[in-house]
Amino acid sequence: MKYKRILLKLSGEALMGYQNHGIDPVRLNEYATEIKEIQQTGTEIAIVIGGGNIFRGVSGASKGMDRVQADYMGMLATVINGLALQSALENNDVPTRLQTAIKIEAIAEPFIKRKATRHLEKGRVVIFGSGTGNPYFTTDSAAVLRAIEINADVILKGTRVDGIYNEDPEKNKSAIKFDKLSFDEVLKKGLKVMDTTAFTLSQENKLPIIVFDMNTKGNLSRIIKGENIGTRVDL
Repeated sequence: MKYKRILLKLSGEALMGYQNHGIDPVRLNEYATEIKEIQQTGTEIAIVIGGGNIFRGVSGASKGMDRVQADYMGMLATVINGLALQSALENNDVPTRLQTAIKIEAIAEPFIKRKATRHLEKGRVVIFGSGTGNPYFTTDSAAVLRAIEINADVILKGTRVDGIYNEDPEKNKSAIKFDKLSFDEVLKKGLKVMDTTAFTLSQENKLPIIVFDMNTKGNLSRIIKGENIGTRVDL
């Protein structure tokens, strides 16, 4: 087993499956099954999930809504997704805790680093909701921040494509995929891996990122075993 503790970053859009909004229960269960498979190997798993399938703060602000209010709505969307994923995992007999940066004590624990680490050590999957708890920060930034706080070995960013390309592979079929990149190469080539704040934070803390296709069955398990899946960004 290559990684002892991971931070899995999922986009909210990933939960839509083939729908154009909301949560696809089939896709949700597929993810829960994949996560259970690596949890049973003893890998400690933390998860940060976006909220774009329900509401995006930036999108709301662009339509005239106050940016701070819109961002808080986006944070609440991530909590809804976190609750859905928690339910799917527990239906698959995976012990789970949901922690949020905004206090919503009726449904989730407040984020406490020591408590989160203890849950991980006991084999529970910990889902971090509501981003960083601050407007103007993305869930990418939240993923890197939480990964650093819990001393994760790697950030696994699950997407719809199988790695990082020089162009959008969904638009250009001849786009070139990279197997490995340094942080500096990503910046020089102007590649989009995460937003600038998140990427810089990852680089400064020497935290590797692997971008991979979460929708291909078994990919998550293969990465944990050390196979070269997706694109790895490292020093």
